[in-house]
Amino acid sequence: MMAIPKRVSERMMSALKRFQPVIQQQSTRDVSEADTVTIVKDLLSDVFGYDKYSELTGELAIRGTYCDLGVKVDEKIVQLIEVKAIGLTLTDRHVKQAVDYAANQGIEWVILTNAVKWQLYHVIFSKPIDKRLILEVDLLQIEPRKEDHLEQLFPLTKEGLQKGAAAAIRDRQDATSRFLIAALLRHNDSVLNAIRRELRRVVDVNVSDEEIGTVLANEVIKRDALEGPPAEEAAVRVKRSARRSLRSEQSKSDSDEAQPADGPADEQTPSPGQGTLQADRP
Repeated sequence: MMAIPKRVSERMMSALKRFQPVIQQQSTRDVSEADTVTIVKDLLSDVFGYDKYSELTGELAIRGTYCDLGVKVDEKIVQLIEVKAIGLTLTDRHVKQAVDYAANQGIEWVILTNAVKWQLYHVIFSKPIDKRLILEVDLLQIEPRKEDHLEQLFPLTKEGLQKGAAAAIRDRQDATSRFLIAALLRHNDSVLNAIRRELRRVVDVNVSDEEIGTVLANEVIKRDALEGPPAEEAAVRVKRSARRSLRSEQSKSDSDEAQPADGPADEQTPSPGQGTLQADRP
């Protein structure tokens, strides 16, 4: 997790102590969605650090319907927040609704909340549109005095948004994704070459990269890590990275070849007196 600035940590701690009893009380009552939106706006302001007047916009119109809240940076909406009544359980249907709103606007970050639970999603612009759960927290389970608990909330804050905390979590998830690791095993020449060399060292037999790839795909890697949109996306990322690396190496090679070589020996500047001695010879 990303380190929290002290002033942000203090703000979150103080505000949570005030708001947790309110959230607990309201969650036991039949509070409407509109009233929950009011609570959420106060949380976004006091806990998460947004200016409710200049950085939050309500009832955002999207293709004939409305999303509850939008977060603005430099007058541009960068995150959508869909709010459900505080007593309502968040469901996949609610997630789909929020993601559809974001996809229609080309916005990649979505929060779904009922004021108690907060879910942060990354929208994946594939066909069909997909999403990934980046973070889920329950404000009533957070202990304000514990730094590691506050760190869970940091990606939801204004400062976390500015520092790319959510993107950092997404990238860490990518780095340990079974799809990406499977794609590296199948499509990265360096990895296949390393396996081939180790096999040669262990069993003293030469096998081709193609043979290794076939065994990996058919007998080693689980099928669900090789098929479907996430697997296809991971394969594309690995191949794209390999092409970039190849271009970089080629560019370096071309640059090295273009460097001027030392001139031939007969064009070098003669040492002092050398020319006179040669000229005086009979």
